[in-house]
Parts: sequence; structure tokens; C-alpha cells
Amino acid sequence: MEAALLRSPFLRRAAPAVLLLPLLAGAPPAGAGVARAGSLQGQFAGAAERHGVPVKVLLAVSYLQSRWDTHGGAPSVTGGYGPMHLTDAATALADAPHHADGTEDARGDDARPPRTGAATRPAAAPSSERLRTLVRAAALSGRSAEALRTDPGANIDGGAALLAAAQRESGRAASADPADWYGAVARYSGADDTATAAAYANDVFDVIRTGEARTTDSGQRVVLAADPAVVPATGQLAALGLRAPAKGPVECPRSVACEWVPAPYEEFGDGDYGNHDKADRPVSQSVDYLVIHDTEGSWDTTLKLVRDPTYVSWQYTLRSSDGHIAQHVPLKDVAWHAGNWFVNAKSVGLEHEGFLTSPDSWYTEAMYRSSARLVRYLAKRFDIPLDRQHILGHDNVPGTTATTIKGMHTDPGPYWDWAHYFRLLGRPIEPSAGARAGVVTIRPDYAAHQPVYTGCVTAGEACAPHGSGAVRLHTAPSADAPLVADIGLRPDGQAATTGVNDTGARASTGQSFAVAERRGDWTAIWYLGQRAWFLNPRREPTAVNARGLVLTPKEGLESVPVYGRAYPEAAAYPAGVPVQAVAPLPYRLLAGQRYVVGGRTPSEYLFAPTFDTTGHTVVRGQEEYYEIQFGHRVAFVKVADVRVSRA
Repeated sequence: MEAALLRSPFLRRAAPAVLLLPLLAGAPPAGAGVARAGSLQGQFAGAAERHGVPVKVLLAVSYLQSRWDTHGGAPSVTGGYGPMHLTDAATALADAPHHADGTEDARGDDARPPRTGAATRPAAAPSSERLRTLVRAAALSGRSAEALRTDPGANIDGGAALLAAAQRESGRAASADPADWYGAVARYSGADDTATAAAYANDVFDVIRTGEARTTDSGQRVVLAADPAVVPATGQLAALGLRAPAKGPVECPRSVACEWVPAPYEEFGDGDYGNHDKADRPVSQSVDYLVIHDTEGSWDTTLKLVRDPTYVSWQYTLRSSDGHIAQHVPLKDVAWHAGNWFVNAKSVGLEHEGFLTSPDSWYTEAMYRSSARLVRYLAKRFDIPLDRQHILGHDNVPGTTATTIKGMHTDPGPYWDWAHYFRLLGRPIEPSAGARAGVVTIRPDYAAHQPVYTGCVTAGEACAPHGSGAVRLHTAPSADAPLVADIGLRPDGQAATTGVNDTGARASTGQSFAVAERRGDWTAIWYLGQRAWFLNPRREPTAVNARGLVLTPKEGLESVPVYGRAYPEAAAYPAGVPVQAVAPLPYRLLAGQRYVVGGRTPSEYLFAPTFDTTGHTVVRGQEEYYEIQFGHRVAFVKVADVRVSRA
């Protein structure tokens, strides 16, 4: 029975489909989006008419920057304001890179001293023109800088003025045909190289071709009707005078702009070295996970940090303003990014320019789309399933042992839009089972779902209201019931909190859990060894019913241990390689409980404690593990301890 189940499509790796972005269905019909006086739609129409810019171009550029949201006048991570993302970095930016907080051993390997990333924090200056577009928009439009930052209508007008100026400066007339604006759109990106500018402009025209419609964060409905026949004049790019793309051994899809900014592999005395390890993946080990991070710092700061040999590393950094990508570590090598050596050895790390505790320092559509293209490319290359058991947030990576759980990082946090991201990946999170399903997948309406978080600015104080893809978990089916406890974070059993960095009672979009009980508008799931309830009303569900495989302890076992890494048994280690303890986490998977299976993995340990790679060894054992969705973070259990069944 179990052998047959393990051949089922739930555990078998399927080659991910490669789709062209945009991947959002349901484009609005032609004629939709009639402008009303005073509406956001009307403000786009008015600004387009005043400056001679096709309204479709203006709408599409704004969608790629902000998805037409206003963010209450708060700046983005790159210092951009309003629907047109006009940048004023000198006013907006502050740097606090999260890898330098000194709490997590980014390498996560017991065989070496901890590498916490407690490096100096270089300040980033807004040196690029792309970070100062608001000042120019003010001069062109006659609007004040303050109005451009705080008034959506003025901001749209300023963006239209910039586009019109870009068209004039190229020597072209203000044509009514969107196709004639390719060069102006490319220049609006602020990119200084042809590849990034082209990738940005191509995305804008993809939006024009397919159309978009959504209700913004200010409650306004904005519609861009599809124009599938538009064929942009891509030859205009050559006249912009941009530099050629930076060359290097980059590993990126052709549909993104990618440059090589190498992380140093250097030895600097006393047997220490950094900031990654040489390897030969996937020959030496399979790559099974892609880990999504945010930088907690600006683009310039982040690139300075990854080029520090005494620091930590990751494979890619993605820029918010235009989706540009820098690669730092070859995919065959192991970066130090996840805080768990087993995961590091079998993953690729993607850093996104952003701030976890600043919900309105938003991730642009341009960056989401570049990231989705990169992830699809990597998933196809390494045969990685496009699901939340393999596309992890840093906050989903488990601690290695009981002592490291508290120090694990919590990015990209509750404001990363996983539902939108998976639509862009071509794997939208949709129901796959009926009302009595034994598995649910978390999926609240991101924009409308606004649970209260605290501690974004001041400890204990409420964060600004904002959409979120995470649900709260209670000990009983009531909003007044305490939140569940995570004994790994609080060994005394105290309940979790509403803190924005407290993952102890949180389930995020795309994560799947076995149903323990349903009662009215509430659903209970098995979570960290306990029943955990979340509000899931039939009319406004926060989860969808799903199929899946679940596991439970084998008959006769009252409980089984749970692990943060899938290390081999002691007998598998050759002479000269220290045995790594198979240390359980402080949780138990109890008889009668069920957890969703993410995949089956062999036990492995990469022994790589030295700069000289000749002694590096991959240890493989007879023991096998299942990855499971155990809490907010994934975990591992031994195959020998459990039985698998269909939910």
C-alpha cells in the first residue's frame, strides 16, 4: 500500500511547466475601465491627456511599479512613492541589513564555529538617477515634491510628465499608439543597461497585451483593457545610449536581466574562510529547495555585504525598482544563507530588496515577476516541485537543533504575497478537493485579510493595517482563545504573540495542513503537535480544500521525534568525518495526529569545514526521511517511524 502511494503524483516530482509571464487569467474585456471624475482611473486618464501619453502605457507602467496601490504615501524599499513609484531615496531610505543582526548562524553547521554575519553595515547613498526621479518629476509637472509623495493624483501626473519627457528626449513625437513608446518606457525603468531596460519594457507591454484589473489598497477599482495586437517598437532601445549588460558566468533565464557580482571565496587566516563553499551540485547533492529572503537593506548595501569575504552569502539578489538580478555564487556551490546546513547544502537562496517590518515598503510587480521567472528556471533546471514544501521562505526553514530555533530568521514575513507569487509561477493556489477534504491549504484574500501585527516600529505597538497572507492559530475555535504555543520558541509553554516576527502561531499562504476538526466557521489543523484553530468562514474562506498525502506514527508508537535536518545514522560516517548528532527538536508527533508530506529525502551530510576542498565529503546513510509541514516551519521525520496514507 505505502509503496503504491509513494508512486503517486503527490510525491513524484513532476517537471514544472514553463509559462510566459504574465500568468494572471481573467483579463478585463475591451471597453472596461471607464474613467470617472475624481477616481483613480480618472486621474490616470486626465494625466495621460495632459501630457500626451497613451493611457494604456501610463496604466501599465504604474501596474508594474505598484499594481496601482498608493501605500498611504509610504515609500517603497527603494524610496519610491505612490502609484508611479517616483523615487526620493535621500528622504526615504534607511539601512538595517537583517543578516547583520547577529542572531542566526547563517551557515548552520556544527562542524564549524558559528557564522552569524555580524559585519559592519555600510551606508548606501542614493547615487543613481533611478533613486531621484521625484525631483525631476516635480520640475516637469510643476507639482511640489510633497504633493508627489502624498497625493496619488499628483504622483500619477508626475509619472506621466516623466514618460512624456523621455519620449521628447528620444526625438519622437507624442504618438497616440502605445507601440511607439517602447523606448520611453525602457528609460522610465531607470536602468542603465540595455538588458534591464528591455526586460522592464517587455513586462510593461505584456501587461498592455493581456490587460489587468484589480481593486487597489485605497478601495479603487482600476482596469486596463487588453490590447493583444500591440507590437512595441523594440528597436528604439538601441538609441537610448545605455551600456551593454555586464558579462559573467550568470545562470539566469533569458527573460530577465542578470549580472555577475561574485561573492569572494577567500581564506583569511586561522583556518577561517568565506563566504561560501565550493561544491559540485547537482552531481554531489541534489538541489531540492529554493529559499525566498528579503534583504532588510538597500540594493547597494546588500551588494557590499555579499562581497565581504568575512560575511555570509546567497546565490541571487533581486532589485525592487526594476527586477534586475545579480548572481553571486555559482549554483553548483553552497551559499551560507538559510541558517540550516542541511538546507543550505540542498538549496538556492534568493534575496529580495525589501523590509519585513515595513508593510508599505512594498515589493514591486517588476521584482515579483523577475523572481517568478528565475524560480521557474531554477525549478526546471533542478526538477524542484513548485509548491510551498520546496519554495520556502527563510521563515519556513527549521532550526537545526533545540538551541537554534529562537535565532532563526523570520523573513520575508507575513506581508510577502505568496498567492500572487504562485499565480506568477503558473501554480495558482486553488481548491483540489471537496468540502470534507482531509487537507486544507492556507489562502486568505491578501488585500482584504488584515490581521493586527505588532512591533513593526515599536515593540508592542500595532503595525499599520496591511494585507497579509498569514492566518492566526488559536487553542480553541474563538478569536478570544489564546494563540497556540511553540515550545521551541518558548520552552515554558507561553502562548505566541502578535509580534510581526513571532512565527509561533502562524500559517502562511500555500502551506498545507491535515484537518483535525471543523466547527462552524472554524477549522482545526494539526500544528506543532497540537490542534490549532483558525477562522475559515464559508463565505470568506481563508483556506482552500486540497488533496494530499499525510503521515502519522506507525501503529504501536505513541509519538515519534521531529528533526530539523535529515542527517545520516552514525554508522554511515567514514573515518575522519565527525559523526553529526541526529538531535530531535523539542516537539513530538503524537499518535492520531497527521501532517502533510512534502517529499521523501535520503539522509545526507556535506562535510566541508575547510577552504581546501580535497577533504570535502558527502555522507549518505541508509536512513530516509519525510519532509512535513509541521508548524510554520517545515521539519523532518524518519520514514521508519511513520506510515503514509491519502488524506
